[in-house]
Amino acid sequence: MRFATLFSVLLLLLRFGLIVESIIVPVDFLALQAIRKSLDDLPGSNFFDSWDFTSDPCNFAGVYCDDDKVTALNLGDPRAGSPGLSGRIDPAIGKLSALTELSIVPGRIMGSLPHTISQSKNLRFLAISRNFISGEIPASLSELRGLKTLDLSYNQLTGSIPPSIGSLPELSNLILCHNHLNGSIPQFLSQSLTRIDLKRNNLTGIISLTSLPPSLQYLSLAWNQLTGPVYRVLLRLNQLNYLDLSLNRFTGAIPGQIFTFPITNLQLQRNFFYGVIQPPNQVTIPTVDLSYNRFSGELSPLLSNVQNLYLNNNRFTGQVPVSFVDRLLASNIQTLYLQHNFLTGIQISPAADIPVSSSLCLQYNCMVLPVQTPCPVKAGLQKTRPTTQCSEWRGG
Repeated sequence: MRFATLFSVLLLLLRFGLIVESIIVPVDFLALQAIRKSLDDLPGSNFFDSWDFTSDPCNFAGVYCDDDKVTALNLGDPRAGSPGLSGRIDPAIGKLSALTELSIVPGRIMGSLPHTISQSKNLRFLAISRNFISGEIPASLSELRGLKTLDLSYNQLTGSIPPSIGSLPELSNLILCHNHLNGSIPQFLSQSLTRIDLKRNNLTGIISLTSLPPSLQYLSLAWNQLTGPVYRVLLRLNQLNYLDLSLNRFTGAIPGQIFTFPITNLQLQRNFFYGVIQPPNQVTIPTVDLSYNRFSGELSPLLSNVQNLYLNNNRFTGQVPVSFVDRLLASNIQTLYLQHNFLTGIQISPAADIPVSSSLCLQYNCMVLPVQTPCPVKAGLQKTRPTTQCSEWRGG
């Protein structure tokens, strides 16, 4: 039966005079036909206009060939704002044995991710984001031993992250954010893994000491339900340049040593950390966001080196260091959010001219505000804390 089908395809190609040097093998030809039948252009899109099967498929939009096989498939118009595609991904996609790259632009593609994708053993890049893919992540993806990038973000995926995904030896980018994934974070073995983005899921449990490799440069776990301490985990990640652990349920202290890393963005808001932040001698981080936690103790003057500093909604006490004021007035600090703490004062003149480019918010602390500055709406209308909450307050 299979021979008869292939023979029929060859006859079709001969009929239309398509036997040329660049023609693809019949198996790939049939796979492309099945993929085309399962997908459609959304209104306003014309991506499939060039998919005329009476011509060479290697000239189709988004189809790239090497010799007689399809090696890359980029489905949909990649231009920003394009309508995208609708339909489902046909299992025949696994027949493209030489495929190294598969991407689908944002659209309305539904259904589950075919398990047959794991048959494309040469796949290095798999990106199907901002669609409506549902169901679980196939554990069989672990058979793609050369996979470097897996991006299934902004879909409707459920279930847990298969532990077998963590065993992929060449994985460098894992982007599964904005789904409905649950369960714990698996152990990742790849020593070339530099980016993990799992924000806005329903992940739970603690992060084990060996879950994340030291090679990580970007880590976002925000908007989950992760718990437990992260002190020892962070100490191992000495190559981070972006860290966002916000809106979880982490506990314990944050190691001051992490501030010695060249972290460009640090967001830990709305957690349940305890302890005092102790930065090292030099902080060169453009943005530090520790808001909505339970950090306590006095503010370190070393944090005044940060350009955008969010320390609001914590339990910091004591005076605001003079270095904060100096750098704020010199326009070296652009954002300084200190609202909703237990700070007792700040040495700034009521007549001080705060640069237009800088934002300062001091609302709801244990002090009489020396200056009136605009605050975000979330800061509320109350200027100071009730005196009953401020055992160290010596203000009027």
